[in-house]
Amino acid sequence: MDFSFLTRPDIIQTLFEGLLVTLEVAFFSILFSFIFGIILGTLRYTKLPVLSQIATLYIETIRNLPLLLIIFFGFFGFKEWGWELPITTSVIISMTIFTSSLVGEIVRSGLNSIDKGQIEAARASGLTYVQTLWYIVLPQALKRMIPPMVSQFVSLLKDTSLAVAISLPELMHNAQIVYNRYYNMTVPLLIFVSLIYFVINYSLSQASRQLEKKLAG
Repeated sequence: MDFSFLTRPDIIQTLFEGLLVTLEVAFFSILFSFIFGIILGTLRYTKLPVLSQIATLYIETIRNLPLLLIIFFGFFGFKEWGWELPITTSVIISMTIFTSSLVGEIVRSGLNSIDKGQIEAARASGLTYVQTLWYIVLPQALKRMIPPMVSQFVSLLKDTSLAVAISLPELMHNAQIVYNRYYNMTVPLLIFVSLIYFVINYSLSQASRQLEKKLAG
């Protein structure tokens, strides 16, 4: 196999620019999904009238839809509504909508895993329900949420490649441009791109393990 493309500055620059877009979309999608996911999961856990039902409806509806459908809906839907958003912004919103529903379910499961006796003890000591959630339940639950949440965020980073369907200039899109231009480099190029994804996702997984050990210690 010919890996000589690694010495071609124009090809490396094209791939690097795609990687930057992939990381940008992943970073902001993870950030916003984490924030909205915690809000959704907490609202569903609290069983508050109306708000809990809305959160449950959102989570159960969105997480049972294909991500690609949501990406298409976001890209074309915003245009039909007269909102000319940059394609990167459109994808970030779409991925946040989808991933926050999955994170919300992780949060709800994490909160449910905390012993009810701790909640009763906290309430008996004079803490309000919100204080109990904030100071007692959520900190413990977050430690248990780390593995599934990181796994979800790793999936999110990989799923940015689905946006190639709407021509987001991310890593896979730019790799496609290269191997359409140099057809004899297709397999080596795909191996190289696979290696990039592996290094990033493996590093993220290792960092989460270290964080989990630190919190457990």
